[in-house]
Amino acid sequence: MKNFWRFIFRKNLPPTSLCQMDFAVLGLGDSSYAKFNFVAKKLHRRLLQLGGSALLPACLGDDQHELGPDAAIDPWLHDLWEKVLGLYPVPPDLGVIPPGVPLPSKFTLRFLPEAPKMCSEEQHVAGADPPGPPSEQQPFLAPMVTNQRVTSPSHFQDVRLIEFDITGSGLSFAAGDVVLIRPQNQASHVQQFCRVLGLDPDQYFTLLPREPGVPCPTQLPQPCSVRHLVSHYLDVASVPRRSFFELLACLSPHELEREKLLQFSAPQGQEELYSYCNRPRRTVLEVLCDFPHTAGAVPADYLLDLIPPIRPRAFSIASSLLAHPSRLQILVAVVHYQTRLKEPRRGLCSSWLASLDPGRGPVQVPLWVRPGSLTFPETPDTPVIMVGPGTGVAPFRAAVQERVARGQTGNFLFFGCRWRDQDFYWESEWLELERKGCLTLFTAFSREQERKVYVQHRLRELGPLVWELLDRRGAYFYLAGNAKGMPADVSEALTSVFQEEGGLSGPDAANYLARLQRMMRFQSETWA
Repeated sequence: MKNFWRFIFRKNLPPTSLCQMDFAVLGLGDSSYAKFNFVAKKLHRRLLQLGGSALLPACLGDDQHELGPDAAIDPWLHDLWEKVLGLYPVPPDLGVIPPGVPLPSKFTLRFLPEAPKMCSEEQHVAGADPPGPPSEQQPFLAPMVTNQRVTSPSHFQDVRLIEFDITGSGLSFAAGDVVLIRPQNQASHVQQFCRVLGLDPDQYFTLLPREPGVPCPTQLPQPCSVRHLVSHYLDVASVPRRSFFELLACLSPHELEREKLLQFSAPQGQEELYSYCNRPRRTVLEVLCDFPHTAGAVPADYLLDLIPPIRPRAFSIASSLLAHPSRLQILVAVVHYQTRLKEPRRGLCSSWLASLDPGRGPVQVPLWVRPGSLTFPETPDTPVIMVGPGTGVAPFRAAVQERVARGQTGNFLFFGCRWRDQDFYWESEWLELERKGCLTLFTAFSREQERKVYVQHRLRELGPLVWELLDRRGAYFYLAGNAKGMPADVSEALTSVFQEEGGLSGPDAANYLARLQRMMRFQSETWA
């Protein structure tokens, strides 16, 4: 993709390069980002500049729309096929696959009459020594050392500090890097899924691709048990997409259920689907339970087409190898909330991690590391301003530990939470570092006074210091935490500091912030 991008923007390409080409650009974006669908817009313009003929205006799918990208894609695709079939009609000898007929499954599951003598799953997990550092294909099974709740028992949220032993793993990481963990489904959900689909969890199968050159998923051993497939691979706790309902309708032998599934998968049924599925966060397993006749008739061959794989979850690493050799720590907020459904909604990975207790016996978690989006200056005297409310403080603990171990000074941390005595993560550690002169700490406890006070209020109050650090001492500014409203509030607080302390106009303050971002002196890592 990078090679294509470099090539298509070469200045010496003649403006008639693509005069024989019809094209259409579909962008998948998220309007909460400043540069919404930037690549799609830029590509569309460039193809026009090179003489291409646009079949349609660029489609800009938006993940923030309550119906998701489909709200834009559905009408656009309808128009696209009309255009395409007008220009390039289907040859008379080639039939169109009628609606309601499923495409062949990608794989076939060949069930074995008896379980294999050697347990392929244990072999697969143990594996041979990997050729390089741990990766998604070959994660490291890290022993969990501790799993400690760090919020008070009366606090509304359960937050865990979890530590892993990574001795002999070959893992190395720096402040700002992230660890990826692939969770497992609850045993009760695995049993329920097998019951609804009429599967024997203890039966083994081998997976065979229908088409040559299609690889089998590396996470699945061969042969594999149904239990392993459901617990480790199929994301039965995810909220199903519209394509799930389309395929399920094709596979349904039950007239009433099929009618409802077709309704949910049609463009005009999207609001109803949103109310049934997305708003209450109904899971794949719960939908299958709501359509029992259909679920019981799903051929096993279609399981991997119907249900997506469990995606790994990324967590900011909250420790430095310089402070904790052979250890890796993460701060995990356990996701648990109520919708109109009877059963509370639970985050798959956070709930699974919280349920593991190394005090009861050995616990291993498959994990690997990748670079994060935050990088810290290596020069000894460059100050850093870190703004990390809530669990957003995790990457900054790693940064502070690393910088203190290297003798780097000028560490300024803005931390915010609700209550000093309930969710002030690493309080004693920060205070000890402050006592030693290694850290300057500013706190915002939002619920401890009548008017809520957040980190952005502290930034405004300390405007002279913030301006001095950024403008005169070349400081780097970092932001991590929830993406909901905090990043915009912090950016607004900064631009007001630039105006009040730096005497800049509104547009100049915005340009100053943009320049910091371009120079990588303003970096953020936020999550929904």
